Amino acid sequence: MQLASALVTIRWMLDFDAYLSRIGLDRIGKPTWQAVHRAHATTIPFENLDPHRGLPVSLEQADLERKLVASRRGGYCFEHNLLLASALEHMGLVVEPMLARVRVGGASRDTRPAGHLALRVTDTDANQWHADVGFGLGTLLDPIPFGPTGIHEQSGWTFRVVEDGDELALQTPGPDGWADVYAFPPRPAFRVDIEVSNWWTCTHPSSRFVSGLIVAVSHDDGRREALSDFSGRPVIVVSSPDGTEATETQREAIPSLLAERFGLPGFGLGSDGKIVAAVS
Repeated sequence: MQLASALVTIRWMLDFDAYLSRIGLDRIGKPTWQAVHRAHATTIPFENLDPHRGLPVSLEQADLERKLVASRRGGYCFEHNLLLASALEHMGLVVEPMLARVRVGGASRDTRPAGHLALRVTDTDANQWHADVGFGLGTLLDPIPFGPTGIHEQSGWTFRVVEDGDELALQTPGPDGWADVYAFPPRPAFRVDIEVSNWWTCTHPSSRFVSGLIVAVSHDDGRREALSDFSGRPVIVVSSPDGTEATETQREAIPSLLAERFGLPGFGLGSDGKIVAAVS
């Protein structure tokens, strides 16, 4: 009984109608859950503005809905995918969050914490799906069948899942062939482990989400836009299946870029160059 209760990781969505309005699906009748996935992925930005400015991230359901829905902010993987999970549970699906390790850049499994969250979704026909609207460097736009099931194309981007020992690895084509995005053991995560991973990600000095800035949006046509200073200087990267263009920008331009390109107004820069809430 204790094990079962510990695995209850999904909270019930408090205002499903407001969520549908936030992702632009409030006027089309009853959307499919696949449509909800794509609308979420192409509407709510990925951003780490709170950890970047020293604010811990809450995963409580009311806080997720207040931030990403009512306040029209974005968030990172834990926020995005737990919010989506609550919506899908509301729609009658079974959702199991799974902790993953990011492998972009060739990192080995023993050098990075389990700092990403993906979802296994079981639909009403007992089919299982891999869902993820919270990977900032290019998330899935649509859910894909769970496990190694071939190659899947979405608005020009290509994904597949392969077995890697006791883990499953999500891959996408790179300059030298298929490259790992992240990998995870295919088992549900305990809520406490999700909370610990989230706490490390949003508060630990070694976390890139604390020391650096990243904001990203995916568009329905497959175009991606990102603003990051992970390389040292702020860079805007615009990607499509046809290529990528990176442009350096001035740090002083970040607040206007947040508002105009990512739909995140209300921020300024502090004396240390980090994001702060703008003074009204």
